[in-house]
Amino acid sequence: MKRSDLFWRLRAWGLAAGLLAVPVIAGGCSVPKLSSPFGAGKEDISAPPSDQLTAIAQGEPGSGTLPGGMGANCPQVVAWPRERLVTIYQPGHVGDTLFAVHRGEITKMSRECQFHGGRVVVKYGFAGRVQLGPKGHPGPVSLPVSVRAAGPGQVTLASDRMNVSTTVPAGAPVGYFSMVREVSFPIQVGTRPEDYKIFVAFERNHPNAG
Repeated sequence: MKRSDLFWRLRAWGLAAGLLAVPVIAGGCSVPKLSSPFGAGKEDISAPPSDQLTAIAQGEPGSGTLPGGMGANCPQVVAWPRERLVTIYQPGHVGDTLFAVHRGEITKMSRECQFHGGRVVVKYGFAGRVQLGPKGHPGPVSLPVSVRAAGPGQVTLASDRMNVSTTVPAGAPVGYFSMVREVSFPIQVGTRPEDYKIFVAFERNHPNAG
């Protein structure tokens, strides 16, 4: 096992225990049309609220699956292993675990779908945590995340960018974050909803990210 993997696994085992799963919800409420493919979410879709996702992330040790990427009859929400993790290092020490400032990790995802004619509205959420490294200090942390909705053949249908923020409190070297968003796009004739994916990833252009 690599030294970096061992460091974060030991820290995760010491911070949390137990594994909770986010259920995949199929809603039936009507949804107004969106002027933009991405939105901040509508109250008339009963998806898991962000505080519930945060609570679930607090019980996740970081080694389980991401249930939002599973299930049929709804576009998947996907965070590939490398893209759901990002570590920020002190300048000049990228890649050296002993100089890690903090590490962001997406641990839970969920989504629900509504169908209207030839369109699908997906309300998706993701949650995770920020752990302090050897060179980290309590306080606010903000990390950029990019989202891309793609159809068959990996054709991009919509893209979005946001920052997830948390505050790592003194005496507890981990903070939690969550985000709930919406995306709407047409379903092509001859394709299935599960042929579409929403990719969530930490951006790597953050200073000193590795």
